[in-house]
Amino acid sequence: MKKRRVLGIDPGLAHTGFGIIDSLGTSMRLVGYGVIETSADEDHSLRLLSIYNRMLAIIDEFRPTEAEMETLYFSRNTSSALAVAEAKGIVTLCLAQQNIPLTMYTPNQIKATVTGTSSADKETVERYVQLLLNMKVPPQPDHAADALAGAITHLHSTADKSI
Repeated sequence: MKKRRVLGIDPGLAHTGFGIIDSLGTSMRLVGYGVIETSADEDHSLRLLSIYNRMLAIIDEFRPTEAEMETLYFSRNTSSALAVAEAKGIVTLCLAQQNIPLTMYTPNQIKATVTGTSSADKETVERYVQLLLNMKVPPQPDHAADALAGAITHLHSTADKSI
């Protein structure tokens, strides 16, 4: 049985959440998580470059074998959606350059996999991530919790069904 290390990503221009989980068979172990933050005071292109460079550092430190990222959810705020799409593109490029396979899941798929319902709120997702990864407290901030939930979804969705 081969150990898998999944990098979950919740993309955003101001906050890009990340979470790393190891899996061996049916067991999961939290490796690390956090958020890449950029400031609205920075030049837009420098914010994207910062996300790229920090994602490279995370990949270099944790050496994931595969990655998961939440699909873009379009809302009424198109300028916000465009900024998220740019961050998503930067992260996708970074992963492709490092030859890390990327799978995407919708927010509803992630919530349903982690909690059993696609209508779960953020606090419920955080509590389930806490339970599933045997954490003392729920992961914070919510962008990191979402990234961990995505990594859990990926492991569950791609698990060897013959086990």
